Amino acid sequence: MPQHVSIQGFQGSFHEVAARQYFGAQPALLPCATFAAVVAHVVNGTAEAGLMAMENSLAGSILPNYLLLERAAVRVTGEVYLPIHQHLLALPGTTLAEVQAVHSHPMALRQCGDFLDRHPHWKLVETDDTGHSAQLLAENQTPGVAVVAGAQAAEQFGLQILAPAIHDDPHNYTRFLVLERAETATTHPQADKASLYFHAPHAPGSLARVLTRVAAHGLNLSKLQSCPRPGQPWHYGFHADVEFDELSQLNSLLADLAPVTEALRVLGTYQRGSMATAMAESTTPHLALNPTNA
Repeated sequence: MPQHVSIQGFQGSFHEVAARQYFGAQPALLPCATFAAVVAHVVNGTAEAGLMAMENSLAGSILPNYLLLERAAVRVTGEVYLPIHQHLLALPGTTLAEVQAVHSHPMALRQCGDFLDRHPHWKLVETDDTGHSAQLLAENQTPGVAVVAGAQAAEQFGLQILAPAIHDDPHNYTRFLVLERAETATTHPQADKASLYFHAPHAPGSLARVLTRVAAHGLNLSKLQSCPRPGQPWHYGFHADVEFDELSQLNSLLADLAPVTEALRVLGTYQRGSMATAMAESTTPHLALNPTNA
């Protein structure tokens, strides 16, 4: 069990909830303003593990985080699926008619587009974190400002839920990856999922040949994300998540992919997360952030 876990976000953030869901109450959480700082803590050893959001079921992938995985000396050792319930929070006594601006992380605002579009006169202000937005509102007592954040932020900072469950779809999940330093990372003994990175030759049919070989091995390709390759316009690298029953299946696939890919490497093998478990655990009492600073 790590003693320190770096997360993007602050008290009341969804990263905090996801970290406690995966690691429990024991590790001290190191809050970071950026995802790059999360990874840096893991690489330099000030945190034994990090937790980083990768994609949301409504707002999509966070592409810069895939670049961090490519370039940093980290390995993926786990994943967490967290149901995300976004609420409109405000100072006690505030009415909808008094709201003039809504502050939150850009991914949170994107998850609530339908609701926010019904109030076109509201100014949308992008911030570094949902929980931090709630904290600043509570501290500054700014009239006319609301924030998009979770119920845990309302509870911690004494805000009222002005409009509950404003996300576009009730089945709203964020997927987080658990990161450890590459040199010291361990593989879960029940690993059944792997995150891969590769280049496909810039030629017709090259990606199709990769996908055909994955299918031939009978493995589930649960994620395929293209990412631009810096310095090579319109050339892309690919992140792929594959699920397997035995590690030997993954090794066999890797051997078969080597002739049809470039720069193929395993970013991590781990036990796949469960959305059913996430839903059950999201009903447990909220655990406060350890006050350790990043």
